[in-house]
Amino acid sequence: MLHQIAKRSIWLVPALFISLCPVMSHALAAAAPKQMAGMHMHGAIKVTGCLQKGESMNEFSLTGKNGKTWELHSKAVKLSEHVGHTVTVTGVPHHETKAEEAKEAKTEPAETPGAEAKEAGDLLVTHLKMVSKTCTQ
Repeated sequence: MLHQIAKRSIWLVPALFISLCPVMSHALAAAAPKQMAGMHMHGAIKVTGCLQKGESMNEFSLTGKNGKTWELHSKAVKLSEHVGHTVTVTGVPHHETKAEEAKEAKTEPAETPGAEAKEAGDLLVTHLKMVSKTCTQ
């Protein structure tokens, strides 16, 4: 009798483990995006202003209420749909590498010292909220 119980329990443990693996895998997969979203939002800022088309194809700019201009980039948000609108964007500041700065210096015209002082930097946009369909300057 004891031998039969031991024999069945040897098969019961692996069967239980195999049946619970998909449940645990699903739970971990569901929790991963929430953890990643929190990591990406660390250091996030919000800027409200008039969204304008930038100098290159997928580049946009936003001048905030403080007069500083942000260069916006996003793969998650369709910025082109909101050009000319007053929007509030949430994003993470992006600092260009020396190689990116050198490439930009070759392709874009030199900025005046006044324009460079007004530039706040690059912002990787993660969320956009439309405030108004028009811009008031």
